[in-house]
Amino acid sequence: MPSASCDTLLDDIEDIVSQEDSKPQDRHFARKQVVPKVRRRNTQKYLQDENSPPSDSTIPGIQKIWIRTWGCSHNNSDGEYMAGQLAAYGYKITENASDADLWLLNSCTVKNPAEDHFRNSIKKAQEENKKIVLAGCVPQAQPRQDYLKGLSIIGVQQIDRVVEVVEETIKGHSVRLLGQKKDNGKRLGGARLDLPKIRKNPLIEIISINTGCLNACTYCKTKHARGNLASYPIDELVDRAKQSFQEGVCEIWLTSEDTGAYGRDIGTSLPALLWKLVEVIPEGAMLRLGMTNPPYILEHLEEMAKILNHPRVYAFLHIPVQSASDTVLMDMKREYCVADFKRVVDFLKDKVPGITIATDIICGFPGETDQDFQETVKLVEEYKFPSLFINQFYPRPGTPAAKMEQVPAQVKKQRTKDLSRVFHSYNPYDHKVLVPKNPTFMGKMVEVDIYESGKHFMKGQPVSDAKVYTPSISKPLAKGEVSGLTEEFRNRLGNHLNSISHTSTGTQRNAASSRMALQLQRLHQDCALRLSVGLALLALLCAFLVKVYN
Repeated sequence: MPSASCDTLLDDIEDIVSQEDSKPQDRHFARKQVVPKVRRRNTQKYLQDENSPPSDSTIPGIQKIWIRTWGCSHNNSDGEYMAGQLAAYGYKITENASDADLWLLNSCTVKNPAEDHFRNSIKKAQEENKKIVLAGCVPQAQPRQDYLKGLSIIGVQQIDRVVEVVEETIKGHSVRLLGQKKDNGKRLGGARLDLPKIRKNPLIEIISINTGCLNACTYCKTKHARGNLASYPIDELVDRAKQSFQEGVCEIWLTSEDTGAYGRDIGTSLPALLWKLVEVIPEGAMLRLGMTNPPYILEHLEEMAKILNHPRVYAFLHIPVQSASDTVLMDMKREYCVADFKRVVDFLKDKVPGITIATDIICGFPGETDQDFQETVKLVEEYKFPSLFINQFYPRPGTPAAKMEQVPAQVKKQRTKDLSRVFHSYNPYDHKVLVPKNPTFMGKMVEVDIYESGKHFMKGQPVSDAKVYTPSISKPLAKGEVSGLTEEFRNRLGNHLNSISHTSTGTQRNAASSRMALQLQRLHQDCALRLSVGLALLALLCAFLVKVYN
């Protein structure tokens, strides 16, 4: 490599310093005139960081929860109980799904469309990065389905532990509670009835009198979730009704998978319960009885007619027939024949003037022939049911009916349309009355003049000089207000909130300690770096000075 050539030969390093250049000592004293630039710290942001827990900490009890319920009134009651407990523990129940931190999805397994909506909601929650807790009959009956993997589940008999499941889910854990409630080996009706609740309608209390049933219908998936019959004791049900009336409720709905079977597992009966309940219903308040299958109401017809004639009990009964073909009923394992159903309906229509009978019909059950279907059509034409639930058959996984030879889909759809057309062809005198919307009428009784009637309604105009009667013995709770906060629950709540407070305080203390340690570590690292750089510069300066003054 050729050497570089220079016109002037430098003998030493001093040759590069001219007379005009400042001496090292001059540069040293000039540094005293340098004013350091102060970096301003964002005090407000700093204080926020100091008071906030670290990003990897989670404090349960402060999140927003959105609850969606599908299905029957029993499921709706479960949803109200879960909402009440979560609200009592500090969670905010929101109606805005997108604003929620966690979605609690309470499912129904009766028909395919309901489960499809449930599955789609899970997918949407996952896409929006929401925490998810699943409840209801779908995960209880089939918890190992692929789309449920890794998700928390609260069983239908474990709703009193919903707070635990939600807390663990918020922390990032997957929890599944699917066991049965038992007392000395005997299956119970479910969670306690005195739990906190948020009623969707503050004027209506839904009480589940039992869970499960005694049947084994070949098409029913609900049996896989709710199990065999388990009834609540009469005194517990009466106490719940009393509590509800004290909170301004003016209407009680009794519900279960089969109210007619109530008490057969604990040595009592539905009429025995109903007579005890009517004793505590305030004047003007009402009781509404839920669905009962024909076999278990036949032996109580006389007593049921008396109860349905009581002034505080609605003259209404829901008795599913499902089909008017004995052959189909046998394949369904319904344990009654069409004659049994007619006997129940005829007796009640004769003994209870103006009674409304509601019923269910399944169109296109496996093996149903055209003749079978026509028998069902004739039944509807004969009785002209004012309330009729028409359902196209859907084979539910794991049921015996799903393995039977299926009716073609197009035939099922056509039969559903044909029966719906029959239903809309008549216009019975219905029990519903519509009056002008007036907030002062809510939960009250008012005399009206009926001026128009339709298939599902009657329209009435309040009589000008009529007295508005208030059946409630107390002012109703506000919408969204928690009911049923017993002293025992308040004590449990206090202990829980204290633990949350201690956890929160400890978390914040740990966070502050962590931040202080981190700040000290960074300070030490910064000092060490500055010291190393300073020493290196000092060494260079010393070497330079030695050369200058030699």
